[in-house]
Amino acid sequence: MAVKEKKIGTIDHYYSHLGVATLTLEDDIKVGDTIHVKGRTSDFTQKVESLQVEHKDVASAKKGDGIGLKVVDHGRTHDTVYKVIEGS
Repeated sequence: MAVKEKKIGTIDHYYSHLGVATLTLEDDIKVGDTIHVKGRTSDFTQKVESLQVEHKDVASAKKGDGIGLKVVDHGRTHDTVYKVIEGS
């Protein structure tokens, strides 16, 4: 099974005390999607467990939305966030 990745945004800010990264979406995302965060010193993959738009929990967000995303590792400003798309 081939795995592809599609860029969905770039981290604008990382709140270390919350473990939350903020970004403006370039594509849609929903809870349950798998993402890959990659930067100069960051490289981790995780399932999306929690999404917020304007400080409210949401199940999905669309292109152009500014989101807060709970991350499992330290995200850094300018890290690229990809949605992992599993295909055949």
